[in-house]
Amino acid sequence: MSRVAERSVVASKTTFDALTVDSGEESEEDAVVVSSSETFTQQELKPSKSAIKRAQKLARTEKRSQQKALAKTQRGHTPEVTNSPPPVTSSNFSEDAHCVKLAESSSKVSSVATPPVAELLVNGTSVEPVLPAAAAPAPPDLIPPSSASEEQSQPGLVSLTPSPTIDKEILVPEPIDKHGKGQAESLVEVSSPPTQVVPSQDTEKAKKRQSFITRTLWTFIMIGGFIGLLLLGHAYMILLVMLCQTLVYREVTALFSLKSTKPESYDAEAMGGKDPWSKTLNWYFFAVTNYFLYGESIIYYFKHVVFADAQLLPFATNHRMISFVLYTIGFMGFVMSLKKGYLKQQFGLFCWVHMSLLLIVVSRDSHFIVNNILEGMIWFWVPASLVICNDVFAYIWGITLGRTPLIKLSPKKTVEGFVGAVWSTLIFGVVWGTYFMRFDYMICPVHDLGISAWSHTQCTPNPVFVWKEWEIWKPVAVFLSTLFGRSISTIPYASYQFHLLLLAFFASLVAPFGGFFASGFKRAFNIKDFGHSIPGHGGMTDRMDCQFLMGVFTYVYYSSLVRQHHVTVGGVLQTIVSGLTLQQQLELIADMKRYLGTQGIKVP
Repeated sequence: MSRVAERSVVASKTTFDALTVDSGEESEEDAVVVSSSETFTQQELKPSKSAIKRAQKLARTEKRSQQKALAKTQRGHTPEVTNSPPPVTSSNFSEDAHCVKLAESSSKVSSVATPPVAELLVNGTSVEPVLPAAAAPAPPDLIPPSSASEEQSQPGLVSLTPSPTIDKEILVPEPIDKHGKGQAESLVEVSSPPTQVVPSQDTEKAKKRQSFITRTLWTFIMIGGFIGLLLLGHAYMILLVMLCQTLVYREVTALFSLKSTKPESYDAEAMGGKDPWSKTLNWYFFAVTNYFLYGESIIYYFKHVVFADAQLLPFATNHRMISFVLYTIGFMGFVMSLKKGYLKQQFGLFCWVHMSLLLIVVSRDSHFIVNNILEGMIWFWVPASLVICNDVFAYIWGITLGRTPLIKLSPKKTVEGFVGAVWSTLIFGVVWGTYFMRFDYMICPVHDLGISAWSHTQCTPNPVFVWKEWEIWKPVAVFLSTLFGRSISTIPYASYQFHLLLLAFFASLVAPFGGFFASGFKRAFNIKDFGHSIPGHGGMTDRMDCQFLMGVFTYVYYSSLVRQHHVTVGGVLQTIVSGLTLQQQLELIADMKRYLGTQGIKVP
């Protein structure tokens, strides 16, 4: 018994010292070979508290050093586990006792050519087994037998069963965890030379080619659809604008939802499944805003129709009051939907929706771009084309000459592409706008939503579309006449061409900042695209990010510098209907009949 006790003490001391071994490697002095003809027994030792604390401190130090070494050495190395028999657990060991057992296989197995020693993975680090210098193979009858029941009842030590291809049984335990609780698990993995999967360049090229084809195809589809709706008439263009604004509003408001929010307090009320605010009230406010703004546009541009119809007259005269009542109903519904514990999120969503309505519905579509369409298709078609042209030329100049980054929010934008796009857009704008200003369908304000490009449209053009002659200075005229062989004394021009230069300048310098704004917006929410409405292009917001600034500027520019303010039949009719009583209207009709009679016009 004294011999067995002495052997156990030596094993415990050696195991305790093994906790300080770096990188999980064992030295020759730490390896203990158990070879005895007696029955294999182990006694659980109860170390002192100070010894346990020292062991835990050493284990934590070792674990930190192993993690540092793993971070430096591991470079995507994923070893493969060979098909070996399942691990066999041996005997129990205490929290501060970690055993390393090396046993040679039988003489029959060792007579076969031994392959290279397999590597071990301890805590993710590759370790080669270390054998004693003078380790002689033990006889088969000295290896302690172990049954399945004993192995299952003694967890903590993992070994590999000898096989014809592996003639060494190595047990490498994992150090005690930082809390010192429970038994340390031992992980032994036999690895073969790793096989790294290299991504195929052909696969990447095929993926990029497919993405380019999809993007190009949908680009032509959008251009063709846009031109087709342009030819069909103003009503179809308005429907297109409504579709675009609806998709943009859906994509933007989807970024802020109460589904994934956590209650602010433990006594929060249950949301009851779907949130009625994010799916109902936000779309209600969207509909009310469109009703108000589209109604204002229709009443302004079609006064001669609205105020002459008895059924539409009540809606036209009380449009703003009806809109305010509808908004008040939505406001009351929002207050009634407030839930305790979700107040901050709900008020945040309320502000989010109103800001989205301001930027998307008011500025981008309803009140400005639709008004541009009704003032004349050219005030919508040309500015939108300038933004698209600037985007295309910025890409072309960027990939050919781009070297200097422009802004951090858009790493692919370059200074060379930006500057090249400015000059290209200026030239394109003058040529493009000069061509379309020749068509009455493009420059005439709309008075009938049923007209199309094939309709016979006539109107008194705005003075900016009237051609004028600029007289050249005589010395220059003589020089040009001599150079070209014909008389050149004047140069034809239209005021609209100077307006085109200003529009192109804005589309090149200011409108791209709408795209930068959208890029920063996406980075704030850690998303690549706003949606997937257009294959290959992302969401509708990704394609309309520069258009809202351009639409606002065009409307303000046209209203301030181009529009002619004169009396119209619709304006007079609106004044009569809304400002005169019925008796006064009858008197006006009688006076008009007498006036027309004096002019030789018979009124029935």
